[in-house]
Amino acid sequence: MRKLDRYIVKTVAGAMALVLVVVLSLDLLFGYIAELDDTKGDYQALAALWYIVMTLPRRIYDYLPLAAFMGCLVGMGALASSSELVVIRAAGVSLKRIIWAAMKPALVLVVAGILLGEYVAPYFERLAQSDKVMAQSGSVNVAAADGFWHREEDSFMHFNAVQTDGSLVGISLFRYDDQWLEEAIHARRGTYHGDHWVLHDVVRTRLTPEETQRDEEARYRWETDLTPEVLSVLIVKPDNLSISGLYTYGSYLDSQDLNADQYWMSFWKKVLQPVATSVLVLVAISFVFGPLRSVTMGFRVFTGIVVGLLFKYMQDLLGPMSTVFGFDPILATLTPIMISAILGAFLIRRAG
Repeated sequence: MRKLDRYIVKTVAGAMALVLVVVLSLDLLFGYIAELDDTKGDYQALAALWYIVMTLPRRIYDYLPLAAFMGCLVGMGALASSSELVVIRAAGVSLKRIIWAAMKPALVLVVAGILLGEYVAPYFERLAQSDKVMAQSGSVNVAAADGFWHREEDSFMHFNAVQTDGSLVGISLFRYDDQWLEEAIHARRGTYHGDHWVLHDVVRTRLTPEETQRDEEARYRWETDLTPEVLSVLIVKPDNLSISGLYTYGSYLDSQDLNADQYWMSFWKKVLQPVATSVLVLVAISFVFGPLRSVTMGFRVFTGIVVGLLFKYMQDLLGPMSTVFGFDPILATLTPIMISAILGAFLIRRAG
């Protein structure tokens, strides 16, 4: 029996690895072509290639659920097409044992995804985005069009780049009162010192109804609730942040009475991704034992793509709906998972 378990695990794991390699190869190719359209300054073909390499951990993380689902569908489908599943069942192996054997490679991907998404992918994503911005700007000119905006109470901030060591490059601060712009501060760079920032090469412009006063300072103490940990998430899209990073920035936005729905939505998607991956694998197994038992491999692949897209589009649709209609983002994440789980359990029950 152990040989049968190892055989199922080997077949499914091999199919998952194959699917991951294929989709990653296509994504890297088209991603590099897209980056070539974004070249400017020092960001040329070689820098774009390095950017693609640096974002590889994030791309792997993004495609792990698809690889688990499609790989299980293809691997178990191959066993069904060759009638090996029939022979295994005839040998007295229970359906539960077959399902458990097929789930083992998926659980390995789930653990790998947690580690990759929490510790590896966000770090390299921040590094890649920071290097890209610096290369595109070619300098630390505070007038650069690219960068990152942020708001804290009555202050609006723009940063050309947030480097991986937490320092800031190209800083613009705009402070408003109830009626107009009160002060504008431009600094070449900024470093964090425990509980405050020190801005270097500063130009301060204070505006009043009567006059405008301009001063230059070598150093300026900037008091703010922003920390390097909070700022580091600004250069990365919410879906590419770690769970801890999403929680930190979502809590910070809530404390500032700013809209954090997008970050909480991404937070719950990442927290529940292991569950979503396991449920998708269960659906794949149920398809093989149910409606896709006797169809061709091409039709199985087509069905897998359709189901995967429906799952993704349902999550993508419910996310904005949670913001518009005001229901909890966790419900938007759980709904497609629960629907898939019910469908998979129903088909497995019928097959048993």
